[in-house]
Amino acid sequence: MGKLDITRRDFLNGFALSVAAGSALSPLELMAMATKQGSPYPPELTGLRGSHVGSFEISHALSWGGASWPTPSNLTDDVYDVVIVGAGLSGLAAAQMYRQRAGRDVKILILDNHDDFGGHAKRNEFDVDGKHLVGYGGSQSIDSPATFSKASSQMLRDAGIDTDPFYEYFDRSYFRDRKLSNGIYFSKEKYGKDSVHKNVLRGADDDLANTLGNYPLSDEAKKSFLNLMTSETDYLPDLSSEQKKSKLKGMSYSQFLREHVGTHEEVVLVLRDVIKGYWGIGYDALSAMEGYRLGMPGAWYMGLEGESNGPAARDEPYIFHFPDGNAGVARAIVRQLIPEAVPGSTMEDLVLSRVNYGLLDQKSNDTRIRLNSTAVNAQHVPGDQYVDVTYVRDGSPERVRGKHVIMACYNRIVPHICPDMPKSQVEAVNSVAKVPLVYISVALRNWKAFENLGFQSFYIPQPEMMHSFGMDFPVSMGGYQYTQKSDEPTIVHGTYVPSAPDQGLSGLEQHVQGRRDLYEMSYDHLERGIVGAMSGALSGGGFDAERDIAALTVNRWPHGYAYEYNELYDPHDWSPKNGPHIAGAAQMGRISIANSDASAYAFVNGAFDAADRAVNEQLKVD
Repeated sequence: MGKLDITRRDFLNGFALSVAAGSALSPLELMAMATKQGSPYPPELTGLRGSHVGSFEISHALSWGGASWPTPSNLTDDVYDVVIVGAGLSGLAAAQMYRQRAGRDVKILILDNHDDFGGHAKRNEFDVDGKHLVGYGGSQSIDSPATFSKASSQMLRDAGIDTDPFYEYFDRSYFRDRKLSNGIYFSKEKYGKDSVHKNVLRGADDDLANTLGNYPLSDEAKKSFLNLMTSETDYLPDLSSEQKKSKLKGMSYSQFLREHVGTHEEVVLVLRDVIKGYWGIGYDALSAMEGYRLGMPGAWYMGLEGESNGPAARDEPYIFHFPDGNAGVARAIVRQLIPEAVPGSTMEDLVLSRVNYGLLDQKSNDTRIRLNSTAVNAQHVPGDQYVDVTYVRDGSPERVRGKHVIMACYNRIVPHICPDMPKSQVEAVNSVAKVPLVYISVALRNWKAFENLGFQSFYIPQPEMMHSFGMDFPVSMGGYQYTQKSDEPTIVHGTYVPSAPDQGLSGLEQHVQGRRDLYEMSYDHLERGIVGAMSGALSGGGFDAERDIAALTVNRWPHGYAYEYNELYDPHDWSPKNGPHIAGAAQMGRISIANSDASAYAFVNGAFDAADRAVNEQLKVD
């Protein structure tokens, strides 16, 4: 499939990514190329976003190439009470918490290497045929706010966010009212021809045998699949509940299906990747116990005491979602820090508010957010009363001084920025790796193909790239109206997690390999895979990519979500409360660490709780 004629900017971003790894162009030349068209509104940029060209080259030169920059003789600014490295949710929350708790007027500087704030909480905007569309390119929703700690709950309240109205804003009957179900797409590359069917793993099916009978599988596999979905068998009948739990934690769910259920290999492969968007790996590298918790077939009738499984186990619905995902949360906090930069006064009007980026770094601000600024060194000055932070902006090093520093950036870059970190702490930080992730926003001129096929979303087994895509969350609020008719423009969200399944690699090893693979992919390669999957799944509904795709934004996160301990490979007692991340997050004098990595929890409250800890640590330092 040829490249779509979408925008010139897509080409520039794709070209810059494809040559970044091995061309003669320097990082500064690449950044100049990326900014040649001026300084447009970041959420409206299409093509390659997320870890975009210009955001990672300095960090890679520091961590991969051992590069260093001279320390400027003069300070760039006056001394700050606290310098925060990273303008993601943790860094923004740390600024708000510090300002509230310091008990006095404070001066705060937040540095970030991207051209937008929010970290993974990224906003994507499009204007299609006169319709303004808002979507998310990273951190998705506020999950289970009733379980938040006191500090995290207070952070939401202080940002002006009330989750109760989302019961009204999120239309939970939207797809049911339009008779749109969840589909499964079997690709031509893996199954001989393109075909779409109802996904029997997502919702009840009154005609299960007929649905499975139409899947492009062998007769033996279809029979095995039907048995798996209908059997009430306990496949570990001779073990006690505790023995079952221990055994299930010690084998992958794929292994459980093969060795204890006797599931056909074709079916094992169909099921393998259904959880990739949640864990970043498939069931080849997740325990059978996790399969039980998540309600996977074959583990329904194990009789495990004190354990619940499936969607019914969730105490709250998954509905607390701004149209731009948790970018709405980031905007809410920035409004508290720099009110004049984010017009409006309510949670609802955040959706259509246009941030004035020119006001983020004004000298008159008590809190300043300085974008496109990559920290390369943070060290205590003689006497240990201050910390100097050197960062690179527009190709030149600059230096600021803070009474305190909070590192709210990607955790594994911290040892390269803070050379005085103890060796044991460096080892703890480097013991894990983030989950690589690509979140894809596709602006469509209409969604008639979805309507014609009767599906809202598609899961793709054994994917070439995307493992799922579908219509966005049906949220209307603050004057923003989710699409109501199929002839209207809308956003389709896709997910791609690069991994290396069924090769004997652990989850952590797959994250590392996936990140390497993602760095080597050009934008053109990503676009072809995305458009190819959508065309294969939707062509039967009349979809034409050239006609129907108005714009494409690929949010590329090689260092994506925080690593969460995997009981199949990690000690069973490791959790957000216990594990090497605690040693990795240890305070270093006037430097503290705050990010979701330091919480071993890839959710909003993981970021907030880390910020709470880091701020409290620094407030105790004279």
